[in-house]
Amino acid sequence: MPLYAAYFVAYGFSPKTLDAGYQPTQPIPFSHALHAGQLGLDCRYCHIGVDRGASASIPVTQTCMNCHTTIRPESPKLAKLNDSNLTGMPVEWTRIHKLPDFAFFNHAAHVTRGVGCATCHGRIDKMEVVYQHAPLSMGWCLECHRDPVTNLRSPADVTNMRLDPAKDLGLDAQTQLEAKFQIAPSENCTTCHR
Repeated sequence: MPLYAAYFVAYGFSPKTLDAGYQPTQPIPFSHALHAGQLGLDCRYCHIGVDRGASASIPVTQTCMNCHTTIRPESPKLAKLNDSNLTGMPVEWTRIHKLPDFAFFNHAAHVTRGVGCATCHGRIDKMEVVYQHAPLSMGWCLECHRDPVTNLRSPADVTNMRLDPAKDLGLDAQTQLEAKFQIAPSENCTTCHR
């Protein structure tokens, strides 16, 4: 039992699960600054289902190939992507934003009510290499559940990385969004621990 407890504490508080700044090396050098920033691709193009389900998917090879069949297909940086496309074996991306298995999080419940991607993930559109922006700890999530107003924006703007809701909308508009969408996040343990 003590060994299990030590493992649980060590894993539960490791940079992989909680620390902002976690930045693993990916198998393919993918620039969010280029794709989401300069090209303005909507987060939902690659991370399908984020507004319909609990999880945000990691893009499948075909999503990338929709463009890279004709855009820079011979780039050496895309060799593993091309191999994946030919063999049918998925690219083994390393998940960056991962909650422990004992915590449940529903992306759609947040995205459809106006919590923007940048709230939890930071300005992805400026990241050459993605890193974990926020700690994603229980305390951090509870802070937002207790006072969500400053993180709210119109659900139509959830992927707008340039929008700073507190500055661009103001507290009055955000309070109206809270009322309109009946935002009242639960602080009950069973909300996240099921």
